[in-house]
Amino acid sequence: MGSRLQKRRLEDTQRRLGAARESLRVLEEQVAVWNDALEDSRIRSLISETPIQQQEYDELSRHVAVANAEMKRRTAEVLELISERDELLREWTLKDDND
Repeated sequence: MGSRLQKRRLEDTQRRLGAARESLRVLEEQVAVWNDALEDSRIRSLISETPIQQQEYDELSRHVAVANAEMKRRTAEVLELISERDELLREWTLKDDND
């Protein structure tokens, strides 16, 4: 593979990795806030024992579950991009060593 093409692929992978890490970081902050809100909602539903409070807790709980699943997906994406970047770096280093 040409050195320019390798460099372009590496730059693209690094750019995608940076964006994926930032996206994951933002989601982690949001999930932390939602988890706090979920705990507050759980306590309110236990204390008030009203259907409305229970419904609020159930809705927020579903929302947090979806966010956690998305966080797992984004974490896997970051790990995949790190692996791709590392492989590109190995290929580039091996090629440079053989020249």
